[in-house]
Amino acid sequence: MTYDVIVRDGLWFDGSGNPPQVRSLGIRDGLLATVSAEPLDETGCPEVIDAAGKWVVPGFIDVHTHYDAEVLLDPGLRESVRHGVTTVLLGNCSLSTVYADSADAADLFSRVEAVPRRFVLGALEAKKTWSGPAEYVRALDELPLGPNVGSLLGHSDLRTAVLGLGRATDDTVRPTDAELDRMAAMLDEALDAGLLGMSGMDAAIDKLDGDRYRSRALPSTFATWRERRKLIAVLRERGRILQSAPDVANILSGLFFFLSSSRIFGWRSGVRMSLLVSADTKSMPGSATFFGPLTRLLNAVLGASVRFQHLPVPFEVYSDGIDLPVFEEFGAGTAALHLRDQIERNKLLADTEYRREFRREFDRRKLGPTLWHRDFHDAVIVECPDKTLIGKSFGAIADERGLHPLDAFLDVLIENGERNVRWTTVLANHRPKQLNKLAADPSIHMGFSDAGAHLRNMAFYNYPVRLLRRTVDAERDGAPFLTVERAVHRLTAEVADWFGLDAGNLREGDRADFAVIDPAGLDESVDAYHEEKVPFYGGLSRMVNRNDRAVIATAVGGVVVFRNGRFCDGYGTTVKSGRFLRAGARQPHGARV
Repeated sequence: MTYDVIVRDGLWFDGSGNPPQVRSLGIRDGLLATVSAEPLDETGCPEVIDAAGKWVVPGFIDVHTHYDAEVLLDPGLRESVRHGVTTVLLGNCSLSTVYADSADAADLFSRVEAVPRRFVLGALEAKKTWSGPAEYVRALDELPLGPNVGSLLGHSDLRTAVLGLGRATDDTVRPTDAELDRMAAMLDEALDAGLLGMSGMDAAIDKLDGDRYRSRALPSTFATWRERRKLIAVLRERGRILQSAPDVANILSGLFFFLSSSRIFGWRSGVRMSLLVSADTKSMPGSATFFGPLTRLLNAVLGASVRFQHLPVPFEVYSDGIDLPVFEEFGAGTAALHLRDQIERNKLLADTEYRREFRREFDRRKLGPTLWHRDFHDAVIVECPDKTLIGKSFGAIADERGLHPLDAFLDVLIENGERNVRWTTVLANHRPKQLNKLAADPSIHMGFSDAGAHLRNMAFYNYPVRLLRRTVDAERDGAPFLTVERAVHRLTAEVADWFGLDAGNLREGDRADFAVIDPAGLDESVDAYHEEKVPFYGGLSRMVNRNDRAVIATAVGGVVVFRNGRFCDGYGTTVKSGRFLRAGARQPHGARV
């Protein structure tokens, strides 16, 4: 019997966490047909991959992306797939494009995720053929998808569709009982269509784009817990998940999620919740110590099912001027980002009274929990018209000039053109010991890449490869925190099982989604900074990861779509390798639908 693809003599990981074995894999009709300790007959096989000395792993699963617009423009989602990611999850952080009209969806999405609004709106106006979840699923499944795609329903999307964007972002408005019933019914309809659950947002840092309601917070942040409980009850009844982000400034916010997940009020079942938080931030250095133990304690005492999404690499960000979401933590920062015209923004940044208020907010925020460490000595300039400033921190410049660090920062922006000054800092995951500890913590999910968003701010498309590098380096140095097979499991089957995705394993009968990794390529290149112009975003130069020596091949649905640094002909245009993964499609091993 012939095979469509043979992967010869690779070290095979099945995704379960079992020790790997040297095996040859035979792929037929999109499935892994044979796992053999003996050589397979290669007669008539059109594609053979010699994987001797390489690892063959299930395709990685990225459970936190914002590819909702990009998938319409480039269904191949190349920046993830070239790094071995074969399944991505859309609809996170309360944002999706299922119900809201194109203009509302663009206002919801663009500023929050730092993607130019005109391209988001253009993609939706050109490609949006759906008005509800069943049509949405069908429309995505008809695209020439590269990876597999699953989706959540965004609470902000749902709220906007029922209340209208204006009422949904008005703090004086409370939905009527009839409107709450409609939200619950629409969520139920989305779950019927195969969406995995709902996503929310509790932190008011994210703001709307557009002209109508610009700089208002996302609709989900205006919801009361009465509204949230109504929707969580639907998830509970259907056995689906909630993804959200608690408000770090309000400790009760996190507790409410644990209580809503639990079974202590006589509910027959809990609700799985995956919450977004940086567990080891520079602004709250003590949090990593009690983070895991406290999560496990609350889950045990309350009968809850809460986990936190964690990026298993240093959270390094870049910014052109003030265009970084952390500045939305300050009213003065939001006021500056509200202004799109560069002349008007520069005028505001130079205003004496504005600066006085900004300094007051900046210094006051040091007293409470925040996303940003607010240390301008830990913010280094990497590009600037004044070449003498490159390599210096804004704090060092403040020391030289005898200024408040915030004033030095604003002065440098004004002197050099605000968007011409590019700088970098690490917000979280800066301590290797804590980073490794969190990567092994069972209360943590591997995720939080934000792939497809913050195009000029960060690039974590290859975080699975970077975790594997850390794992290998730690083993070599005699300080292991995970075995390689456990790391692979955490990046594949573990998150697939939690989110209910039909993915993550590589055993006989499973869909043939896999990556071939050369461990010799797990070197410093996986951490390197790169930029690449994106044609479907008007030539915008965005941050990417380019370390193609690590992943030498990626296959989706049995099709080898990426190999030796190149995508196959027709990828993302005429070749369809991925599919929409509907909730409930995951069956016992060997029985896939």
